[in-house]
Amino acid sequence: MTIDYTKRDGVAYITLNNPDKANILDKPTSDAIAEAWIDLWEDRSIRCAILTGAGDRHFCGGHNLAPRPNITEEEREYLRTRRIFWPLSGTVNGQKTGVDGRMGDHYPRVWKPVIAAVNGWAAGAGLYILLSSTDIRIASREHARFKFALLSQGWLGHGPGASLLIRQLRYIDAMKVLLTDEPFGADEALRIGLINEVVPHSQLLERAEKIARHIVTLPPVAVRMMKEFVVRFGDLPTDQAWQVQNLMNAMLIQTTTDGEEGRQAFNEKRPPRFTGALRRRGPAWEEPSGQDAERLDEAYRSGEF
Repeated sequence: MTIDYTKRDGVAYITLNNPDKANILDKPTSDAIAEAWIDLWEDRSIRCAILTGAGDRHFCGGHNLAPRPNITEEEREYLRTRRIFWPLSGTVNGQKTGVDGRMGDHYPRVWKPVIAAVNGWAAGAGLYILLSSTDIRIASREHARFKFALLSQGWLGHGPGASLLIRQLRYIDAMKVLLTDEPFGADEALRIGLINEVVPHSQLLERAEKIARHIVTLPPVAVRMMKEFVVRFGDLPTDQAWQVQNLMNAMLIQTTTDGEEGRQAFNEKRPPRFTGALRRRGPAWEEPSGQDAERLDEAYRSGEF
């Protein structure tokens, strides 16, 4: 197996496990990780995921660039050109679609929190998967290293790395990474905002696990919808994004039990018990009349409800 995939008490663990080949995203690994993303997406008992690599040299060293042995260089160029104009159906720029259908299978968007435990080199596609598929990033002080890794080969890259980098970092930091293509370590990654924390290598998985265990205690539907809101709608103008946020919040309150449970637990001064349970649809409300209508209208206009 090129990945290890396990699940325990609400957390899914994906470990790229091909350290002899830098934990690269070759076809077997890409197929295996795509299946893991789908499984953790569809398993409602999973509330968070941790992504890491085996060993202490590579998180993910990139994509496998070697063509099949029976493909000539000329044929390879032909197929690359064909992919520009005639990508296969059900693909994103020629790559199999990821979980939510907008990114390739290497770089899916999963509406559950994904924590990266960066144990070594994240280069090329290894950097892309950090940018596209992870939300919280913890790096090993001793071993984590980062590199865009394609401009120096004369490429911009087929993956979404450059597009995501300029959205997630300051312009000057993103441009230094992209235009120099120089490697950098964990402390620099922390300074520019690529990662959240730097920890000793011996504490890397422990720290990722601690964050994951906290997320597991939170309301699962609200957590996943918060991520979806930020990724899908965060770039909208504020008034439009706010409207979407309010609609999503109303759905949570009216169609799940967690919003009510959170408020009750707060008022009763007890830990909440979030289950993500869905509400059953009930009968329509009767329209109030007379003094009830006036009283409720006054409360509605005051916002005190």
